[in-house]
Amino acid sequence: MKDIRIERWAKVLLDYSLELKPKQLFLIQGTTLAMPLINEVYRQSLRRGAFPYVKLTGEGTTEIFYQEANEEQLTYVSDMEKLEVERIDASLRIIAEWNRKSLTNIDPKKLSLARKAKSGIFERFLERAAKGELRWTLTAYPDYAQAQDAEMSLEEFAEFIFNAGWLNEPDPIKKWREFSESQKRIIEILEKKETIAIKAPGTDLKLSVKGRKWINCDGRENFPDGEIFTGPVEDSIQGVITYSFPAVYSGKEVSGIRLVFKDGEVREAKAEKGEEFLRAMINMDEGAKRVGEFSFGTNYGIKTFVKNILFDEKIGGTCHLALGSAYPETGGVNKSGLHWDMICDLRKESEVYADGELIYKNGRFII
Repeated sequence: MKDIRIERWAKVLLDYSLELKPKQLFLIQGTTLAMPLINEVYRQSLRRGAFPYVKLTGEGTTEIFYQEANEEQLTYVSDMEKLEVERIDASLRIIAEWNRKSLTNIDPKKLSLARKAKSGIFERFLERAAKGELRWTLTAYPDYAQAQDAEMSLEEFAEFIFNAGWLNEPDPIKKWREFSESQKRIIEILEKKETIAIKAPGTDLKLSVKGRKWINCDGRENFPDGEIFTGPVEDSIQGVITYSFPAVYSGKEVSGIRLVFKDGEVREAKAEKGEEFLRAMINMDEGAKRVGEFSFGTNYGIKTFVKNILFDEKIGGTCHLALGSAYPETGGVNKSGLHWDMICDLRKESEVYADGELIYKNGRFII
């Protein structure tokens, strides 16, 4: 029996997020765990006249690659990958995992080498997206691994996703359009500002957003969504930030992170757990030491930290800074093989100022 929410999910992804058109080359990526959604997206994209193709990942293949690959294999980028990033018109990636800790014991240097080798592909992907040549969306399908990390049952985690994406509503696209309009008003105010100052427990940070564009994350590139972000001026970040939640990257968890910035660059990096991995990622390349993104989380339907950045960075009442690559559409120019979002909770004892004006207090905009 079909779940109507899966059908709605596919419809939102194709008609709202990707705005898929006839004859577009459409890449669908995921694991075999996500087959109900993959099949529904595939079915509906064919009905819309697109040219979809599916790339599936099986259990254990990523782990085997990092265990067995030598340096030449780790840094190899195939001609097929280079061609694909130039030709596709739309891309959907569906996260669904058997084990979110499968790379925990992999040498961080191997992970860094592979990420760095793919950085050119990643940068080209972002360039084409910024020019409007390519539309992309990332979503997550409920699985036992994600549910376990979230300390929920599989059914509870599925409901968490459906609620965060308004998929229990008869017309979720209407809800997302209304959400988009509400965020536009805030962006219109932010785009007139030049400096941002964040004050929270363990955090006193300043940055410039002069000349940069704020992006309305309204269910287009991530689903579910809910953030407003920009690319800060690269050498402007000054001060200290303490991250409230663990940061997870390539299956590795780092907690108790405290970063000190001077002239836009990380000068001190401390962590209560996973500090060696944190330092390895920051030293991946020159751009990894700088911030590529600053964002406010605005989805107040997401209240709980679930150790999945797709959801956690959207928690209403938080902000996050991403180390590494900037999104070109913001005006950011930082380039790196890294893009690592780290989240700071602003729901208590916190204030954000723009050009000296209090605009945000205890997790809510007051403008």
